[in-house]
Amino acid sequence: MARIIAITNQKGGVGKTTTSVNLSACVAAEGRRVLVVDADPQGNTSSGLGVRVREKTPTIYEVMAGNVRLEDALVKTAQDNLMLLPSDIRLAGAEIELADMDRREHVIAQALSPAADRFDEIFIDCPPSLGLITLNALCAADGVLIPIQCEYYALEGVSALMGTIQKVQRINRHLTLEGVVLTMLDARTNLGIQVAQEVRKVFKGKVYNTVIPRNVRLGEAPSHGLPIHLYDPRSLGAQSYQQLAREFLSRM
Repeated sequence: MARIIAITNQKGGVGKTTTSVNLSACVAAEGRRVLVVDADPQGNTSSGLGVRVREKTPTIYEVMAGNVRLEDALVKTAQDNLMLLPSDIRLAGAEIELADMDRREHVIAQALSPAADRFDEIFIDCPPSLGLITLNALCAADGVLIPIQCEYYALEGVSALMGTIQKVQRINRHLTLEGVVLTMLDARTNLGIQVAQEVRKVFKGKVYNTVIPRNVRLGEAPSHGLPIHLYDPRSLGAQSYQQLAREFLSRM
């Protein structure tokens, strides 16, 4: 039975998609069967894994609408054991369409149900908002993983996200806080270190020991459509996400 992890933070630019791409790929490299779901209309997880979504490419939108079977929309990636359910701007219209649907918060859960026995882990890259798509992802998930950047205002908006998670737990009683990933750490600055310390105080034992540093190669990898450990396995970014994947699996 697949464990579903929603990767979310309504604040943009925190390394959410970078974590979705690279954590899922590194977990797959550890021999797990992984599906990463691009639930962001920007489609950056899809392009970051080298998948070019065209006009007739089946996406999560068509699966949610019931027009395409899940298995017909899954795409192979360069990483063995890693499949992708892609997305593009079509998903933006789902927010409006979901508003009038029955059980509107369970559409993604229903769409992913055929994948329950096929994968070990399913990661959902959520949009940077607390709208109906993110609500759907949280209702489908077993755990929430929150990337938080080691910069000023790092915790801004996190209280609203935690409030949403608590409300969703009334609907989805299995939902837990899987963990918090510190990203974009510049160890040369006192600010980054201070922010990391503050986040660890707020979330206590939920913060992963592995911290993702600022790394030029992490920024380059998406333009080549590859996760960092395939683009530059010797880079600090690759080593960090491989370590995070092992820590993620050990906690499970």
